[in-house]
Amino acid sequence: MSSGEHNYIGIDLGGTQVRVGAVRGGQLGEIASARVNREAPVAETLEQIDGLLGEVGLEGIQGIGVGVPGLVDVAQGMVYDLQNIPAWVKVPLKSLMEEKYGLPVQINNDANCFVLGEKQFGKGRGYQTIVGLIIGTGFGSGVVVGGRLHQGKNCGAGEFGMIGYLDSHYEMYAAGQFFPRRAGQTGEELYAKALAGDPQALEIFREFGGHVGNGIKTILYAYDPEIIIIGGTVRTAFDYFKAAMWSAIGTFAFPESVKNLKIELSELDNIAILGASTLCYSEV
Repeated sequence: MSSGEHNYIGIDLGGTQVRVGAVRGGQLGEIASARVNREAPVAETLEQIDGLLGEVGLEGIQGIGVGVPGLVDVAQGMVYDLQNIPAWVKVPLKSLMEEKYGLPVQINNDANCFVLGEKQFGKGRGYQTIVGLIIGTGFGSGVVVGGRLHQGKNCGAGEFGMIGYLDSHYEMYAAGQFFPRRAGQTGEELYAKALAGDPQALEIFREFGGHVGNGIKTILYAYDPEIIIIGGTVRTAFDYFKAAMWSAIGTFAFPESVKNLKIELSELDNIAILGASTLCYSEV
């Protein structure tokens, strides 16, 4: 079924904020949001979600998709160990919400929602093998192979940030954590200095780009995608690390893969909500 024929809710449950939107006829309407109390019990967060659903409205809605920052048993709709929300250790979110709203509910990892959103609404349209790479605090991804989400049993596929690299793993070098470790400053602070032409900041971003490029080479060896779409907060500084990134990618063992590879930046502000809504009709 296509997104233009049906109406769905997308919920982006993050570590600090929950955002809810209704996608009707393929168009995202009003968004309602609230800050998440990370110390709150599960029931309190579910009450918040209920209030937000009331704001956007459930009239004519045929399904609800939820993206969460953690592991999910998709078949059971069980959410495990959400990042930054300690109370969410083992929550049967699918059954709780289906019982309350009488609608089919699909749960998945937020990185998987990101790549599904790009496939349906963004830069991934028309491609069959896609990696949605989120570079923020972490270095993780959602993967589409043969037009379908490749997620693993617990939505753990694509966690490239946890792969060993140098003296640690990629997340410590190819994500936002690199900057305070390398320079004692946040990525935002260094980005402001790079904009002003600060030589040290520019050099740090070149180093960062080399690490990102090495991480992308690992992705190429694993999946050989047609396109990699970069999301996450660090993408705003892309101009300052892309040359070094491509230089590192250029050492990949199979030049033809590099020649045909496209790397794009996500441009959709509400991709998390859009992607969550696609869980209701995408082939996952």
